[in-house]
Amino acid sequence: MSGIIGKKVGMTSIFDADGKNIPCTVIEAGPCVVTQLRTVDTDGYEAVQLAFDEKKEKNTSGPLKGHFAKAGTTPKRKLVEFDTFENAKSLGDTVTVEIFAEGDFVDVVGTSKGKGFQGVVKRHGFSGVGMQTHGQHNRLRAPGSLGASSWPSKVFKGMRMAGRTGGDRVKIQNLQVLKVYTEQNLLVVSGSIPGAKGSYVIVDK
Repeated sequence: MSGIIGKKVGMTSIFDADGKNIPCTVIEAGPCVVTQLRTVDTDGYEAVQLAFDEKKEKNTSGPLKGHFAKAGTTPKRKLVEFDTFENAKSLGDTVTVEIFAEGDFVDVVGTSKGKGFQGVVKRHGFSGVGMQTHGQHNRLRAPGSLGASSWPSKVFKGMRMAGRTGGDRVKIQNLQVLKVYTEQNLLVVSGSIPGAKGSYVIVDK
């Protein structure tokens, strides 16, 4: 499917024709440059590689400088491959938000905010004890018994316990494109998307 690389700008809200206030996210999408065309003969699969966001040449390695020079573009920060594109692309072509139209439904992929090491209440939604009765204390946000004593004498994999939370690749599906601003390279989609402000996202048609 066709797609584009972008940056999360932030959230806002707009009113629809019925006067309903809709929360939405603004994405700075593109322009992206086609930096490589994968083919079955040379790579074993077909894909279109897009590059986004300017990068200083002094911070770019030699092989990458040659890679971008072959496409006739300046060094970029983010490279993403897309399996297929609606229209055939050539090396050095530019992809902009014009591939989207108002009313389209898209999938957005991003990296969720990292929250560090968290307990079971925040990480899994456990309710905790809820009250201090029968002489218990310090148990309000504890996980309780794990149910593994003499057998199997171990903790099963996947047990919901405290641990690192966030920082995962997350896909949100079926978000509607509400506005497309071609001059500013902005895309406004309904709802929220994963990631902090300024983080990279991938928008798939």
